[in-house]
Amino acid sequence: MPYFITSTILFLLGLIIIYWVHNQYHLDIVVTPAPPPIGAPLISICIPARNEENNIRRCVESALGQDYPNIEVIVLDDRSTDATHEILLESASLLAKTKEQAPSLQIISGSDLPDGWAGKPHALYQAAAIARGEWLCFVDADTFLGPQAISSVYAKALETEADLFTVMTEQILGSFWEKVIMPLVMTALSVGFSPRKVNDPSRRDAIANGQFIMIKRSVYDAIGGHEKVKDQIVEDKAISEQVKWNGYRLVVADGTQVVSTRMYTSLASMWEGWTKNIYLGLRDHPAQLLLGVFGAILALIAALFLPVWPLLGLAWYFNGGGWMAIGVIIKSLIVWGFLIYARIRVARGMKISAWYALTTPLGAGVFAAMMLTSAWKVLSGQGVTWRGRNYRPN
Repeated sequence: MPYFITSTILFLLGLIIIYWVHNQYHLDIVVTPAPPPIGAPLISICIPARNEENNIRRCVESALGQDYPNIEVIVLDDRSTDATHEILLESASLLAKTKEQAPSLQIISGSDLPDGWAGKPHALYQAAAIARGEWLCFVDADTFLGPQAISSVYAKALETEADLFTVMTEQILGSFWEKVIMPLVMTALSVGFSPRKVNDPSRRDAIANGQFIMIKRSVYDAIGGHEKVKDQIVEDKAISEQVKWNGYRLVVADGTQVVSTRMYTSLASMWEGWTKNIYLGLRDHPAQLLLGVFGAILALIAALFLPVWPLLGLAWYFNGGGWMAIGVIIKSLIVWGFLIYARIRVARGMKISAWYALTTPLGAGVFAAMMLTSAWKVLSGQGVTWRGRNYRPN
């Protein structure tokens, strides 16, 4: 009877947790394709690039290919050691030879990182310093704009009266490991923040997606720009907080129809990137350390216990468990079915095969390892290395 009662408690908790985790992501504002505006103000697209030889050509070409009639593109090569700079020069040369009217492309070689500055804020600070637009659009080098992206986001920003408008982008998933891990990571991130709270001016909740941020130049200057958050590794969240906490309108929206991102292409790059991201979140917000460990425990349960649960019930049945053992098996299979159904919905939303829902235990195990590794790096003071730069606790 104790086994049966324990199984029943786990059954109810499992259903509640699965439902709760998969119902936190409410992006009520959706960017849909819109035509170019009439009388469009100048928008400066600022792209920081550090060792982005695999992405930078596509990123820049997508920025130059906008149907928005009044843009300039500024790329800050942040002292890259790969072929990024050479690729940028090729792009500029090809643009100069075109006979069609095209947006201006400026390539800047970044200066040495000053004391007290983090890498990305300094790169964006340098790009913004020469930008002439009424709006600044910060786009990561691994992010690709659909032809109507700027027109569509600008229209929605005006509609929502936003001072800073940021979007969640479509995640391009190519390799096996991307399709196994990224859907779980994105689900975990949805638990960490509520778009409805962010979009509520009466609340202090603030977040932005650094892959795509559009902000009024006047507001950017009023809050002190990236110099105000110069030491912040998670500069997108820091900028969003400065905007909202100073009384300006912050809006986060679904931009998957017009903007896409290819964050990582292998297990190794995902491990380095996400342990860095998780580490910085836990380091800068120590209160979330317990939440992170709790999330890792849930992931470990999904990875280790859920697959074993029906097998334990089956073993109990063959050892005289009778109807109670059958009950344990049925309850475990119901939880499994509910989880797989939820993960199928996520897979379809991320445009990958529904069969990847079956890899949930594998992905959960890797995600748990990332969480625990990041927590250990915070507690031990080891820090993380990213793009050749080391970040440690302050």
